[in-house]
Amino acid sequence: MEIVEVLVLIVAAVGAINWGLVGLAKFDLVALIAGGLKFGDVNTISRVLYIVVGICGLAALYFGLLNGNGA
Repeated sequence: MEIVEVLVLIVAAVGAINWGLVGLAKFDLVALIAGGLKFGDVNTISRVLYIVVGICGLAALYFGLLNGNGA
């Protein structure tokens, strides 16, 4: 597995954990990283982080299908 694939999987996993925390505890890790925002608040930094996580999720799906591992 190449370094890009590993990084993509790590970011996608962090994003999945974040959504799990949002659903279970209304705790948004991205908002905390983006400057201690309250739950549901969005600024430019958090939007960029959400976009990066989304792209990594799509890339993880692509790499999984490309390698024949499913998704």
